[in-house]
Amino acid sequence: MKSIRSYNIITFWFGIFCFILTFYAYAQDEAKPSASAQELADKLANPVASLISLPLQNNLNYGIGPYNGVKYTINVQPVIPFKLTDNLNLITRYVIPVIDQRNITGLNTHEFGLSDATVTAFFAPKSKKLIYGIGPAFLVPTATEKLLGTEKFGVGPSALIMHQSKGLSVGFIANQIWSVAGNEDRVDFNQFYTQIFLSHSYKSGASLGLNAEITQNWEGKTTLVSLNPSIGGITKLGNQVVQFSVQPLIPVVGPQSIKPDWGLRAIVAFVFPES
Repeated sequence: MKSIRSYNIITFWFGIFCFILTFYAYAQDEAKPSASAQELADKLANPVASLISLPLQNNLNYGIGPYNGVKYTINVQPVIPFKLTDNLNLITRYVIPVIDQRNITGLNTHEFGLSDATVTAFFAPKSKKLIYGIGPAFLVPTATEKLLGTEKFGVGPSALIMHQSKGLSVGFIANQIWSVAGNEDRVDFNQFYTQIFLSHSYKSGASLGLNAEITQNWEGKTTLVSLNPSIGGITKLGNQVVQFSVQPLIPVVGPQSIKPDWGLRAIVAFVFPES
């Protein structure tokens, strides 16, 4: 078991090393600058940009809890905008997690399947200086395994505030969700989540960033904080525009029972620019 884990760690960090080398070669290539690539990178850094995308966010966390559990989560995160008026957009964001975890709920345990989905809708007025959006967030009990979900339906407010100029994006996104229906035998859901982000893009479409994620479980009285530097770039696979990025997940705060020792995130986002 230890040899398999060591192999996985070596493989992941070798992949990161190769990605970083590729990124710097891509970012330093001044022979083929592309202003449109930078504009696209800036749009992708804006959670309420009027842009259709399909990010696949892969998260791997090691050393969770007393049994050194391993958890792999792929979040399917489509973003679909709707134009309501000339000055107002509705940006819908969906997070559909698929989880494969071992030794989390006990020694020699294994759970796999869908977890609960989160759906957020931002009403976002068009603005060039201070970008903002507000709307509802919903927790939908889509889990296929009891231990992977809450069996609760939840609702609450969500908000985004950010400033963006060419090549620079800074802001935060947050939501607070309370359970309002579901299995009465399960613990109520009462959770706050926020992500504070900063990113810088280059003419090539490459980007560097840093974000902090904070999850406050009011019912369980636990706080999780992670710091996540990121590196990414935009390219094409045939005619399909794709953004790649990778982020070490650095745990900062959290109870030992749920805080991982370390983690890694890799994102592949399929982008559908306006024609």
